Amino acid sequence: MGHTILDYDAEAAHYDESRGGVPRAAAAADAVLRLVPPGARTLLDLACGTGLVTERITRPGLRVYGADAAPGMLHKAAERLPGRVVRADARRLPLPDASVDAVSAVWLLHLVPFAAEIVAEAARVLAPGGVFVATVDKDAAHDVGSDIDAVLRPYRSTAAGTDRADRIAAYAAAHGLAPAHDTTFAGHGQGHSPRGVSERLRAGYFASWFRGDPATTDAIAAELAALPHQDRPRADPAYRLAAYVRR
Repeated sequence: MGHTILDYDAEAAHYDESRGGVPRAAAAADAVLRLVPPGARTLLDLACGTGLVTERITRPGLRVYGADAAPGMLHKAAERLPGRVVRADARRLPLPDASVDAVSAVWLLHLVPFAAEIVAEAARVLAPGGVFVATVDKDAAHDVGSDIDAVLRPYRSTAAGTDRADRIAAYAAAHGLAPAHDTTFAGHGQGHSPRGVSERLRAGYFASWFRGDPATTDAIAAELAALPHQDRPRADPAYRLAAYVRR
């Protein structure tokens, strides 16, 4: 299934508030820290975006850096992490082999058709004993059992997800990364309302699991419009974060 990549330069100005803001960012950062070994001294956050999560991945003795390919996002990240961000493709990092203790990728692998290359590159730059931490199964996490999900479920396919946990584990194993711990965290502010889902569906936000023709999109929108409480968000999703250790 194809992927519709958003224009992240255009998104930068309102990205944070449209995706849960500080509460979600803080939850994600806390989850990353739970999976990073106590002895880690350096961490690179891939696709760091505006740096909202990255700046919260903090503890004594850990130096955190960010990388992103979008100049608009990176400009905002540089304000939060002065001197600690770089413009880079996650598949070709400007780092030597075995140079960092941890690499994080929060909400990245589900967006791209080249997740295997990102995992391979993370493995390359990790020092022995280092850890790669990534969100997995993101699309599945958004099914919280609500009335909205009952409408979407016949059209939702997680089989094509590029961040499926079994796929990421296989990519990791191919590059010397062994599965370790995992954890979950709340996607604060990510619970959807019927009207909001309909608008996002028409705008192409769900391309990772839905590629419908206009007639199908109209049919789903009609079902969503029949649900009660059109503007009330349903439950927040719980995202899964998995860790893989460099042998």
